[in-house]
This record gives sequence, C-alpha cells and structure tokens, in this order.
Amino acid sequence: MNECSRDTWLAGVDGCPEGWVVVFVQPNGTARPPRVVSTFQEIVFAPERPVIIAVDVPIGLPDHSPPKGRRAESEARSRLGDRKSSVFRIPSRSAVYASVANEPADDRERFFKACEIARKTSEDGKAFAKQGFYILDKVVEVDMFLRSHEAHRACVYETHPELAFWRLNGNAALHEPKKRKSRIYDPGMILRRGQLVAAGLSEEVVNTSRLKGAGEDDLLDAMACAVIAQRIHRGEAKPFPDPPPRDSFGLPMAIWA
Repeated sequence: MNECSRDTWLAGVDGCPEGWVVVFVQPNGTARPPRVVSTFQEIVFAPERPVIIAVDVPIGLPDHSPPKGRRAESEARSRLGDRKSSVFRIPSRSAVYASVANEPADDRERFFKACEIARKTSEDGKAFAKQGFYILDKVVEVDMFLRSHEAHRACVYETHPELAFWRLNGNAALHEPKKRKSRIYDPGMILRRGQLVAAGLSEEVVNTSRLKGAGEDDLLDAMACAVIAQRIHRGEAKPFPDPPPRDSFGLPMAIWA
C-alpha cells in the first residue's frame, strides 16, 4: 500500500507570507477551518494525512527552459485570457536554485544572478519576471521534499488557482481579477467565492476572511486548490499538458484542473 493512501482527507495548498495556507477537505465536501503551517512537509504528515495534495507551486523543473517556459505554463496561459499574467515562467533548475543560494546574500543581487543563469539555460535567452523570484523558495522547498520522499510523489499535484477557476467557470477565464494595483478587488473576490460555494465548499469555510499569516487572496487560492484535489480524487481533473512530461528527476511537469 502506498503510504499516502491511508484516509480520505485531501488538501488544497497555497504559499503565504508565513509559509503555507492549507485547506483540508474530504471528498464529500466536509472541510477543516483553513490553517497556516510553516513547512510543506507539515501538510504531508499532518494528522489528516491527505491522500491528495493540490498545491499552487511549480513541480518539475527543466534543465533548459523552452520558449515561454514549460509547456504547462504555456498551455495554462493559452486558456486564461486576461488572467494569463498570473502564470509565471519558471526558469531552469539551476536558475531556481541560484535564487535561494546563500551567496550573494542581497535579494537584488541574487535575482540578477539567477536571471543571468536563466538566460544561459533558456532556449530563447530570456530570464523570468521579478514577481516569480519571490515564489522560488517555495518551489525549492517542494522540489527538495519530493526528490527525497519518493513514496509521496504520487500524492502531490501542481495546480494553479486561476486555471482552477477557469475549470469551475465552465472552461472560461474569470472576467474580474482578485487584485488591482496590488490591493484586494472585492468584485473579483466575490466572484471567486461564488464559484467555490457552487463547487461544494461550505459558505462558512469560503467566507473565512482572516487568518494570521495569510492574505485573503491566499485563502481563496488554497480553497480553489482544494476543489481541484477533489476533482483529482474523483478522476475528473486533467493535466496540462496530457500526458505530463517529466524532468530529469522524474517529476511530472503539468498543471492539473
């Protein structure tokens, strides 16, 4: 028996300022109150022992980045219309790891160094967006966990909140953003809450608006990931691309929705 198949809890996960915000949900929709944990492995080994973890973080890193990034990113962007900018290009593995190296210690210099490596290891000579730089520590955390815990690889799936909402919205991108000028945009948040309730999450969980260590948008993104975990459990979700290609460590490179 796979050690990840002990019970019927699923998890939707998004990165947040204090680590990770996680929503544990059962296939029937029963959910725990959202909570924040410091490390990804705390989710895997939580008392719920989720059999599926759908996480908003890139899984599987290319040795050389193709034009426009991994096929997963290109296929997701092609479906998201005005929301496509939310899907960041992930550079090569060496550039990702350079972004979290101890030297140089300054973030700005480390970003420049990672971009230099990204250009040298991309087929189109391009780097990556500054916004993407600030999620690469999460990418490395999950990558290192999966590389060292092979038995758990089958439990962890990459997803993306906007692609999740695309799927919940009848395969159409949402017409409102969740933020404008880096601030919460209420019409977009209300729209997303409605989609989550329609997907079967309780209004009590969906209307959670305050959680220490996580933003309001982080909470909704984790809930969207939880709904995709349910879809994966039911066999309804699809990977983009299908079938997923794999990186040099055997990790799949696909976004599920």
